[in-house]
Amino acid sequence: MSARYLTFKFDIHGGGIDLIFPHHENEIAQNRAACQESCVRYWMHNGHVTINNEEMSKSSGNFLTIRQITERYHPLALRHFLISAHYRSPLNYSVMQLESASDSIFNIYQTLLDCEVALFDVFQEDDGEKDRISARAQLCFKNLQDEFYARMSDDLNTSHLLTGAFQDALKFINSHLNMLKKKQPKNQQLVMIGSLRKIENKVKEVLKVLGLLPRSGFSQVLQQLKDKALKRAGLVEADVLFMIEKRTTARKNKDFSMSDQIRADLSTRGIALMDVGNETFWRPCVPVCNPTAL
Repeated sequence: MSARYLTFKFDIHGGGIDLIFPHHENEIAQNRAACQESCVRYWMHNGHVTINNEEMSKSSGNFLTIRQITERYHPLALRHFLISAHYRSPLNYSVMQLESASDSIFNIYQTLLDCEVALFDVFQEDDGEKDRISARAQLCFKNLQDEFYARMSDDLNTSHLLTGAFQDALKFINSHLNMLKKKQPKNQQLVMIGSLRKIENKVKEVLKVLGLLPRSGFSQVLQQLKDKALKRAGLVEADVLFMIEKRTTARKNKDFSMSDQIRADLSTRGIALMDVGNETFWRPCVPVCNPTAL
């Protein structure tokens, strides 16, 4: 089959780590005996997914399908979770880890959406200045690029790829978005815009390689993540908006114990309330207590 579709020589042959011996060693011996031209450049063996530190299996009754998981969590959250460990290492599935992965990609996409909106709204007169970037941006870009290349060159070590320099890049974007709102000289603003665009593009490049850059816009995926969070919480958005209104009334009446209780109750169900000026918005979050398992 491999010879028919890939020729006798191809780059990658994959399989579970349990297939190294005797299955793949026998396969090599048989293929080389049958055809001396047979050659695979890289053999890649993935670790097993466990659940509550036990190997997933239908016979044990602890088996979950991708379809079951993606009914409650966005597929991109599942992908984020899967690359959080090296592909050769075992990966322990838990609801809290899926919650954390979902929260992480929400933060990433919200940051990038905010950046896109801000850069779209900024008026640039001098095209010759827009590509200038600050020394801090140059260092941030270099750190992210170097760390990405180093980890991917280390046997596709994705386990900490979205921490470290990647998180520093997101912090850079958020801090510069806040500074961009303040009045400043035109040349400084243009340097800031160029710096933001440079780091934004690099972050997107990393996400694209990892298969985490959504084909649809960030706004659509963020809404899908919110819809999944509501489903896990057993709520609809009208319920959350009602609780926000109830909390607003409590705050106006200086009933802060009621206000705090409403916020706390929602946070235990994976809904965070964000007060921005006189308005309150909601977003998904990791539940404060352990959520109900699948």
